[in-house]
Amino acid sequence: MAGDSKKVQPIIIKRIKKGGHAAHGGAWKIAYADFVTAMMAFFLLMWLLGSTTEGDKKGIADYFNSPLKIAMLGGSGAGDATSILKGGGNNLAESVGQNKKGKSETADEKARKKALRAEQMRAEAERLRALKQKVEEVIANDERLAKYKSQIQLDLTAEGLRIQIVDDQSRPMFDSADAEVKGYMRDILRAIGHVLDEVPNRLTIEGHTDAKAFSAGERGYSNWELSSDRANASRRELIAGGLSGAKVLRVQGLAASMLYEKGNPESPLNRRISVIVMNREAEDRFFSAARVESGEDTEAEEDVPEKPDIKPSRPGITSR
Repeated sequence: MAGDSKKVQPIIIKRIKKGGHAAHGGAWKIAYADFVTAMMAFFLLMWLLGSTTEGDKKGIADYFNSPLKIAMLGGSGAGDATSILKGGGNNLAESVGQNKKGKSETADEKARKKALRAEQMRAEAERLRALKQKVEEVIANDERLAKYKSQIQLDLTAEGLRIQIVDDQSRPMFDSADAEVKGYMRDILRAIGHVLDEVPNRLTIEGHTDAKAFSAGERGYSNWELSSDRANASRRELIAGGLSGAKVLRVQGLAASMLYEKGNPESPLNRRISVIVMNREAEDRFFSAARVESGEDTEAEEDVPEKPDIKPSRPGITSR
């Protein structure tokens, strides 16, 4: 039969078996998660650094420099920081007229700081009173100085303890128009310098003259130069008596700008040397003014320290 000649060919299906992939571990997932976490932490740190104000940075730095001091007395921080917002406040809708509200101190912290400052002021005022009494005793017990007691005047002012050595017609401290210290004036200054070295306070030394003008007028050597030279000469004698030179904060000549006897500008009493043992408040004012003049940024304190219980006195009015 014709159909028998054509045999049915078998269908052969070839299956190629490929080797399977090895099973993947989960270590890459942990590495990727660590990478993402590190990147998130990095960008979070960058954001915090960009949004932190200079006051906050300074507060953090101050804390790590002296943590005990900051913990006890407080320091710079968010309360006096400069806001990164134009308005200085917390309302993003307003660009001007806002008051920045940082982290304020608690009432207890403010009260503790105020009490500490008040105690420091009282202790300093008492120390200056004791110093005044000691200087008076040194002068009274020294035979060389006792006879010049009328020319040495001590009083407590808002600046601190002021020691004034005034001129006398019969016992001038300096020759006319000269800055060389007389012998008795040298003894007084050296005795005072030894006593003043025992206290930590800084000093201001002022030179004063009468209103009698030089023949060359204000354009030549005048009372301004003379008062400055006399103040510096007094400074050298104080140091020779034992005073540390580092304690002298300011030496200035005031000429006749602060007369002792205003009614008699040419009175010899107007020729004097003033040595002021500065209290803490006077020192702070001096250094604050120096920072402003040098262009450094200053930070105002929230609490103004109370003044000691000392009534300021005018030149010529002494407390005995």
